[in-house]
Amino acid sequence: MILAHEPAEPGTHPDAVPGEWVRACAVADLAIGRGVGVLGPDFEQAALFRVPAVETDREAVVGRTRLYAIGNIDPFSRAAVLSRGVSGDRSGEPTVASPLGKQVFSLRTGLCLDDETTSVASYAVHVVDDMVEVFFPRR
Repeated sequence: MILAHEPAEPGTHPDAVPGEWVRACAVADLAIGRGVGVLGPDFEQAALFRVPAVETDREAVVGRTRLYAIGNIDPFSRAAVLSRGVSGDRSGEPTVASPLGKQVFSLRTGLCLDDETTSVASYAVHVVDDMVEVFFPRR
């Protein structure tokens, strides 16, 4: 559920990317290990995940979680299903497996770990006042 659209401040840094932060949901509403779809500007879709921090993560603490967002459209099936995929990790890399073709994508980069010629977008995520926001750059 989108609660608000807010333009990014492109003038704050010379390398800033213009786009919009989209408020997705409260952190507490995200089940650990599960994904949700987030609808951005111009109907762009992201798959938002809250996953346990892995041992190779320098911020890993028992019970700590991380937030990631990648494109929700599976490039192999062209269906909006990655938010319904199975999260996990491959050698410490947080991942999601497509529920259709079972291809595995890195949650950090969006790269398909089974076919490195294929990837989905990766989005910035942050939390403001316990609300998760996903950044959709202007295309």
